[in-house]
Amino acid sequence: MPVTTHNFTSFDGTQLAIHEAGDSGARPLLLLHGLFSSAQMNWIKFGHAEKLAQAGLRVIMPDLRAHGQSGAPHDPVAYPTDVLVSDIEALIDHLALDDFDLGGFSLGARTTAKLLSTGTRPRRAMLIGMGWEGLQGWGRRRDFFVDAIDRREEVKRGDAHWMAVQFMKSMKIDPVAARLLLHSFGDLDVEAIAAVDVPTLVLCGADDHDNGSAPELARQLVNATYAEIPGTHMSSVTEPAMAQEMITFLQA
Repeated sequence: MPVTTHNFTSFDGTQLAIHEAGDSGARPLLLLHGLFSSAQMNWIKFGHAEKLAQAGLRVIMPDLRAHGQSGAPHDPVAYPTDVLVSDIEALIDHLALDDFDLGGFSLGARTTAKLLSTGTRPRRAMLIGMGWEGLQGWGRRRDFFVDAIDRREEVKRGDAHWMAVQFMKSMKIDPVAARLLLHSFGDLDVEAIAAVDVPTLVLCGADDHDNGSAPELARQLVNATYAEIPGTHMSSVTEPAMAQEMITFLQA
């Protein structure tokens, strides 16, 4: 199934690449990828977008600011607090989405949670590759990735930052833009997200503990379902079971 790409001008003029699969008249599903990744890597490469489109969905997959084919400005003014939330709110308005589903992996899941906590109300939501601890204490995770960026030319195999550095390099991430973006993430009101009564799928690899406990995240939310697939944080996105669990939840 073909994937089309178009550009969207966000609230501040930054150009974002939007990839779509499926019938334009089908039910919209907005999917947000993870840190240092892209729509191609998380949703398209391993067949998830195709399966979701074949299940009757219009799959809308932005490359987040400073990722993929989207703009990666170096001006700090382009990275106000929670800029990714502002980008997605602007995209929802631009596409006039009022009855849609929303989900994300890792950073995309955190952005989804932030959107839910600040009033965005999809029909159903999906938090993938995310645990309860990952929604809190962002400073520790931010500092880890900032350190990976700053030490990217000196990190050796065996260093805790090795995988992050190699992934960032393989994805051709702009280190200046990525560093600015990492400092834009605001705190998330976990009490607000816990109280949101949107049916939510918490989906995680069995060996993925990068963002804390996914089962605990599901327990903390008032209307959540937990599902587990094989894999670690890096490998779970390659699993065919990921798309199938998403389809089962969205068609329930």
